[in-house]
Amino acid sequence: MNREEKHEVVSALQAKMQEFGNFYIADTSSLSVEKVNSIRRKCFESGIEMQVAKNTLIRKAIEGLEGDASEIFVALKGQSALLFSTVGNGPAKLIKALRKGSDKPQLKAAYIDSTVFIGDNQLDTLVSLKSREELIGDIIGLLQSPAKNVISALKSGGNTIAGIVKTLQEREG
Repeated sequence: MNREEKHEVVSALQAKMQEFGNFYIADTSSLSVEKVNSIRRKCFESGIEMQVAKNTLIRKAIEGLEGDASEIFVALKGQSALLFSTVGNGPAKLIKALRKGSDKPQLKAAYIDSTVFIGDNQLDTLVSLKSREELIGDIIGLLQSPAKNVISALKSGGNTIAGIVKTLQEREG
């Protein structure tokens, strides 16, 4: 691979890292071609993009990201497969599901919304992370909760909103 080809690979990796915002680095060494192809198929079905690249090229791509993600460099040893996803916990759930039958793939590191997670021991933490949509739903639910409480309190007291509005209008008029 010449210098221009390496530069193209690094640029493509940086573009994917910025486009998806989340990526995982997994160890798929010692897996058969059939097993890796099966993982690729499951990634595709889950909306996750898988790419294998040399560690030096991955490192250069990470160096080009905004912020400091140098913590992740310790994980760049051996064979590395990158898993790109728009959903932060998607690859973690997939890795956990794939590991029911074996100990691979192993999580080396993850980069989620500029936060770095190192080591396979972080897998359960990453699986339990809520997606952005789930967090927004929780916030909306919390914001709606006080209004629902007021309405239910009014209904349980025998008063209705229409009755309260009518009473207020009579007082004004």
